[in-house]
Amino acid sequence: MTVHQNLPAIDKAHVLRTPEALLSDFADFPYTPRYADLDGLRLAYIDEGPRNAPPVLLMHGEPTWSYLYRKMIPVLLQAGHRVIAPDLIGFGRSDKPTQNSDYSYGNHVRWMCAWMEQIDLQDATLFCQDWGSLIGLRMVTHSPHRFARIALANGGLPTGHERLPKALRIWRAFARWSPWFPIGKIVASGCATPLSGAEIAAYNAPFPDARYRKAARLFPSFIPSSPDSPESANNVRAWQILTHWHKPFLTLFSSRDPITRGGDKPFLERIPGTAHQPHATTRGAGHFLQEDKGPELAATLNHWIANTPVGENL
Repeated sequence: MTVHQNLPAIDKAHVLRTPEALLSDFADFPYTPRYADLDGLRLAYIDEGPRNAPPVLLMHGEPTWSYLYRKMIPVLLQAGHRVIAPDLIGFGRSDKPTQNSDYSYGNHVRWMCAWMEQIDLQDATLFCQDWGSLIGLRMVTHSPHRFARIALANGGLPTGHERLPKALRIWRAFARWSPWFPIGKIVASGCATPLSGAEIAAYNAPFPDARYRKAARLFPSFIPSSPDSPESANNVRAWQILTHWHKPFLTLFSSRDPITRGGDKPFLERIPGTAHQPHATTRGAGHFLQEDKGPELAATLNHWIANTPVGENL
């Protein structure tokens, strides 16, 4: 079976690609992107560091892109890690279908699992946040043998059996109905420390007009909100796999995120790999804690990886 057999069929006549000139001049993000072909869709990713080192996979959420990790990547590289940071389809340098029907939670899981198989990801440490966790944890449960550790920050894996936090319900309504959707300012609003004008512009850069923002607009609506939601049953099955996850699992939630505050509790209660791990609350950080405390988070990951030898998953 090839990695393309289960991918959604996309009409390539309705796919946009952000002009390279808009994404090539970030002084604080100098990494050259690589590209994978997912049945005609181009997925961009950063892949830095020694080829033979176990990778650290950095999964962004929405409405961000791999630029979110620019403060963490140098610290991880200094420790000798290989660092991989993809742009989800619809974000960053990756292709952007313009038909709403092309996007779904399930499609994004399929795209990212196909990419993971294409690059033959092995022995990876996953760091995931926001939608990076909804997709990243599904990648883990699709192929547990490819992952050595999981670090979860300000994210979750909802099944639709939980009540969504009020802040998340407000965000879903805003994304659906607001005529104004300024991505850079949205990211800034989720940070505890101000972003510069250049940083806000960098978050805006992949989305030069409304046609490019389809995924960013739609993602909040894909979060399972009832047991009948698409992917609810698949997330329930993913949780069943995670309840047998004995490899290291670390939570690093922040103190100032109204959306995910307290979201670490079900993981700590249900996943055996969380036992005896140095879980921490990231103080003074908002939803996008990579912006607020990026170097500190990366240093925590470096120390944790160096001190958690991994055996077989039981």
